[in-house]
Amino acid sequence: MSEYIIKGGKKVEGEVTISGSKNASLPIIAASILNQGITTLYNVPNIHDTQMMFEILKKLGGSVTKKKNKVIIDTSGICEYEIPEDLMRQMRSSVIFAGSVVGRYGKVTFSYPGGCDI
Repeated sequence: MSEYIIKGGKKVEGEVTISGSKNASLPIIAASILNQGITTLYNVPNIHDTQMMFEILKKLGGSVTKKKNKVIIDTSGICEYEIPEDLMRQMRSSVIFAGSVVGRYGKVTFSYPGGCDI
């Protein structure tokens, strides 16, 4: 195991950039459907799971715009309540869309979520 040994009476200081949290971002992305308008998110990690969530939003009729550290989601155009099977099978957490779609339309159609085997 590595260790850091700091000698001397000098102050240790600096800056650290904290990456966004996947486990926080995914439910917030799904919940944007309930907003029925513009949702702006910051520091969303650029990973497969978030990209799949954005693809599902687009297939449902929403739009996603990325600008540096900001993601602008517009769900005002969403008119679908069926989550495409090919995208559902990309990851387990896609099932979290079900609650938001039911909340907005009172119904949802989706297949078994995919992802890695547990």
